[in-house]
Amino acid sequence: MTKIKVIIPAYNEEDSISLVINDIPDSVDEVIVVSNNSTDKTELNAQKAGATVLRETRKGYGYACLKGMDHIANTSKINPENRPDIIVFLDGDYSDYPEELNKIVQPIIEEDIDFVIGARVKELRENGSMTGPQIFGNWLATSLMKLFFRSTFTDLGPFRAIKYEKLLNLKMEDKTYGWTVEMQLKALKQKLSYREIPVNYRNRIGVSKVSGTIKGAIFAGVKILWWIFKYSFK
Repeated sequence: MTKIKVIIPAYNEEDSISLVINDIPDSVDEVIVVSNNSTDKTELNAQKAGATVLRETRKGYGYACLKGMDHIANTSKINPENRPDIIVFLDGDYSDYPEELNKIVQPIIEEDIDFVIGARVKELRENGSMTGPQIFGNWLATSLMKLFFRSTFTDLGPFRAIKYEKLLNLKMEDKTYGWTVEMQLKALKQKLSYREIPVNYRNRIGVSKVSGTIKGAIFAGVKILWWIFKYSFK
């Protein structure tokens, strides 16, 4: 049986985190919520919903994801039966539809694809669920990846699944906003097989910590472009 673990970075998502966890299919072996220095009831609500809860005090999306990966590595050493086959990354704001997880992992399980992105296509997005800077940033980043790497990516969507062994081989390092694009660039460099699956996307609960602020949007944009140009000339 395929073992699937989900990592959910979360910062002050007390109103949404239990909804996310409760909508995750039973096919998942473990849900890991990494509280990125939350000051509200995110951790308590995640525990009540049945998730494994970790705390990462260093703020940054990548820091939270790496914390979740460290937990998986450590528990797998203690008990090799805990070692997963697939890792799914999912946001904690309820903008994604967790119940679509099975169709995200299906190409990995049935077709041996290495890496799958949940693509937030326009016809499946709720009005206003992605800001103008987000839409432009996605277009620019994926256009540059197409130009430099001949990729077919159309989105940097956070809802994604990857074979655990392939994820380890990527040697992920970004600590903040560049996590998603780093993963896609390294997947291209290592010639992983990949696919995009169209997913539904709705307005998040609460205010985005990245696209909801001018500072966050600028920092995210700069970090994404930095990764792309770093790998384009490497």
